[in-house]
Amino acid sequence: MELTHLTALQLAAAVAARDVSAVEVVEAHLARIEAVNPWCNAVVRVLAESARADAAALDARLAAGERPGPLAGVPLTVKENIDMAGLPTTHGVPSLANAVVPVDAPVVERMRAAGAIPIGRTNMPDMGLRISTDSSLHGLTRNPWHPDRTAAGSSGGEAAALATGMSALGLGNDIGGSLRNPASACGIASIRPSAGRVPDAGLVPLEDALMASQLMAVNGPMARTVADVRAALEVLNGHHPRDPWSVDVPLNAPAVRRRVAVVPEPPGGGTAPEVAGAVRTAAGFLADAGYEVEEITPPDYEEATALWAQLLLGDVRSIRAQLEEIMGADGFAIMKHTFAAIPAMDSDAWSNLFMARHRVARGWSTFFAEYPLVLSPTWTQLPFEHGFDVSPEGTDAFMEMLRPVTPANLLGLPSACVPAARDAPTGLPIGVLITGNRFHDTLCLDAAEEIEARSPVRTPVDPVTESP
Repeated sequence: MELTHLTALQLAAAVAARDVSAVEVVEAHLARIEAVNPWCNAVVRVLAESARADAAALDARLAAGERPGPLAGVPLTVKENIDMAGLPTTHGVPSLANAVVPVDAPVVERMRAAGAIPIGRTNMPDMGLRISTDSSLHGLTRNPWHPDRTAAGSSGGEAAALATGMSALGLGNDIGGSLRNPASACGIASIRPSAGRVPDAGLVPLEDALMASQLMAVNGPMARTVADVRAALEVLNGHHPRDPWSVDVPLNAPAVRRRVAVVPEPPGGGTAPEVAGAVRTAAGFLADAGYEVEEITPPDYEEATALWAQLLLGDVRSIRAQLEEIMGADGFAIMKHTFAAIPAMDSDAWSNLFMARHRVARGWSTFFAEYPLVLSPTWTQLPFEHGFDVSPEGTDAFMEMLRPVTPANLLGLPSACVPAARDAPTGLPIGVLITGNRFHDTLCLDAAEEIEARSPVRTPVDPVTESP
């Protein structure tokens, strides 16, 4: 099998056993980038020189008898809003194209320490504030399954790179589904970890994060298999002094009843029949694996989505002037429209919002005592055509279609995405979410692995360059 088709864990085992050199692994993935990236535009900065040097140094240490880390020799790509020492953290905008940082983000630091080798930086939309990956600095990233459909966002470059075999592991982040939206659109796996489990610290554009980011944004891993996501999460887990809100919590969750609440058609809008069908198919997979499944919706579902939007957009409104100066026209057009939909809030409104958030969190926590996992769509519609999210009809529609991802952000919950089905007319994969109670990340991954084992979606794929 080609090296670019092996999983991260398979590559790490082969390098550790010296069945293949880290240099060979890196060269294979650099060749894959050269072959497919001109069409996908997923990797926007290739780190060929440093990757080759890192690989050669690793091979030398192995030859000297050193024990490798758990991800030794695994090619890693990193989203362009995560700091890497000596490189710019561009956030996808021209004004930050030269914003070089002196130190790695904690997640990059930990992946390097585990032996992973960064080989590229991946594309994202301007400031991550769009669910389609089209950057005013780097341009459009294409979905490898369909040339006319979005790779989603904001970690769309990561998802497309992984799905096509350009890297084996990726790092992204998620404040409104940005680890899970593109995983679903591109047919890979990811997890939005529990709030606090994975440290988050950066220098650009500011070292001190907005309130919404402190409460709802997380860094996390992306990969082609759930097992690789789990392995990366084990490396990333735990407190780091640069993130005062990060915590040391054991990764393994306690045993609970294997019972799943299934929400094929989330309240608050429509759901495409093929998407609802994929959720019910995934529920059948879990039933086959011995889970109890029942169609029932957690309480206050629509309110959770509304509160997420109020918290995120209400807070981002505070930096509206700065965003208008640095974001491209399309990205800011979306922001301007969504700001208009969310009224400005005074201190009383903010206080009421947090009281409502507490009530919704209490309701979901009580629900999890009976139903430890929730199975839902990722998006309620298939990935849209390029540019739809900035069209007059799209600026309203996209907020409705991403509603299943938002409760996890509002409440700090773990939420894993895994492909469950393919849409026959378009060929697009359809990912589903497994969401659980706080710090029950591994329970989400356990269920996701059962779905993955029965899913027809397999990656890596060669990009489909012509419309079906």
